[in-house]
This record gives sequence, structure tokens and C-alpha cells, in this order.
Amino acid sequence: MSSYTVGPIRRLYFKWRSLKLPWRRRWLVGSDLSGNTFWEFKDSLTAGRLRRIAEADHRIHYSDIKLSPQWHQWLRHTRADPPSIEEQQSDIQRQAQLKQLARLADERWAAKPSFLDAPKERSQPGPATLPRDLGGYVGQTEPDEKEGVRNLVAGIDDIVDSKKEETQDQYKGKENPWKTKKGNPGEGWQPAAWTPGPTNRR
Repeated sequence: MSSYTVGPIRRLYFKWRSLKLPWRRRWLVGSDLSGNTFWEFKDSLTAGRLRRIAEADHRIHYSDIKLSPQWHQWLRHTRADPPSIEEQQSDIQRQAQLKQLARLADERWAAKPSFLDAPKERSQPGPATLPRDLGGYVGQTEPDEKEGVRNLVAGIDDIVDSKKEETQDQYKGKENPWKTKKGNPGEGWQPAAWTPGPTNRR
């Protein structure tokens, strides 16, 4: 909100218009730092309550008009007394200090590392391919080939081959039931040709 300086002639005019003379129906209450003026006037519909309005400076466009919260409260009859020039100036200083503190807080927050940032490149140790303690992985000195015993770190293919050899030795000279092909009972059945019988006539 830009500061607005009131000249001596305009100051005298405001002082004259702020006098509540008996024949006046409208008088000046105050102004803000932007040059907007605030008035009270009598209304025949609401005789027991004065109406309050704000008039903007003719040099300010309507879209650029901004009123302070203190004047908003006065216009809506939330506060009885209008804000003084000193109160409005102190509020501007308070807002400037608040913006400064917010900027410093944002800088401190930006200086801290964020979990959303990409991690820094660093050398990571590779996966351990071998256990540190090899005592539990020592192979047997004399494995039994018939039972398919192998070292614990041996491949699964060696154990499968040993099982196949045991199966072949077990059914040597005998008919292996697993290799015998057993068909279904009706596998060789074929339908016969249809020959119609003689017709019985009555």
C-alpha cells in the first residue's frame, strides 16, 4: 500500500467536512494511506444507525482499490472507532517485518536437505557372493554315490543325474513300469458300419 501525503489545503478541507454540523447529512470520518476517504451519513430507512461508505481517490482505478482490514471492520460496524493514521502505519511496519521473517524462514528451510532430492552418487559395496564363514559349506570326504549325496553347494543337476542312475540300476533286467505304455480300454475301438434290419410290417 503506497503512502499518500495530504496537502495543507486538502487537510483543511477534510477538517471542515469532518465537523458534524446539524444541517449536514454526511460527514468525513477519516482516510487511509492510499488516499481513500470514509464517510458516515444518515439514512431515512435506518434512522437509529448511521451508514458507512468508502470513496476511492479519483486517480486510482477501481481494480486497484485495496482497503486495510481495520477499515473493513469499521465499514461493517465490527469496530466502533475508525483506525488512526498511526495505527495504519504501525500495521504496515508489522506486515513488512512479517514478510522479512517469512523470507528468512524460507531460506533456512531451503538450506536443509530434502528427502525428495536425488541421492548423491556414492560407491556402494557389491553383493556378497560367498559367505564369510565357510565351515558349514565344506564338502564330505567320501560321499555315497548311491544315495545321491553331494556337497551342499553342488548344483541340482548332479543330484538329478544320480537319481536317474539309481532308477536305472533298480529296474535293470526288469520291465520299467514307468516306461510301459498303457492305453485306454477303448483306445482301439472303431465304430462298425450301420446296416438297417428288416422292417416288421403289421
